[in-house]
Amino acid sequence: MIKQHPFQYEEWPDDSALSESDRSLLQEARQVTELAYAPYSNFWVGAAARLISGAVVTGSNQENASYPVGTCAERVLLGHAALRYPGDAIETLAISYHPKDKSSYVPLYPCGMCRQALLEYELRFQRPIRLILSGMEGAVHCIESANSLLPFAFTGQGLRS
Repeated sequence: MIKQHPFQYEEWPDDSALSESDRSLLQEARQVTELAYAPYSNFWVGAAARLISGAVVTGSNQENASYPVGTCAERVLLGHAALRYPGDAIETLAISYHPKDKSSYVPLYPCGMCRQALLEYELRFQRPIRLILSGMEGAVHCIESANSLLPFAFTGQGLRS
C-alpha cells in the first residue's frame, strides 16, 4: 500500500507580501547573521523568533574547528528563549542566511537536528511554531508548523511505548 504525507507551504517572490510584523522579524533574522561565528564554512545563519508575549529573541550559528561541536542558529535561539523566557512559547520564527561572496535568494530550511529540536519545542508548549524562511533577498517560504518538516518524527511517545 502506498501512502502520502502532504507538505504545504506558502511561497512569495520576496518579503513584500509579508505583514509588517513578519517582515520585521525576517529583517531581524537577516541582521543577526552578522553575529554568527562561521570562520570555517563562511556560511552565516541568523534566526529571530517572536514569542507569544511579543518579546523577540535571536540566535546565530556558532561554529567550532571540531565540526560536531558547533551549534546552529535555530538551537542557539531555542536555548536563549528557554532560559530568558521560560513558559513563553514561540509564535513565529524567521531564518535567514548569507554565504561569503555569494547571494542568498533561495529559502534555507533547518537541518535535521534543528527540525527535531523545533518539533520538541512545539510539543513542549503544545502549539505550532510558524516558520518564515528566506535568504537575504528573494523568495520567502512560510510554513504553519515545524512539525511539517519532520514527518514520522521521534518523540517522547516513542520512549514510553
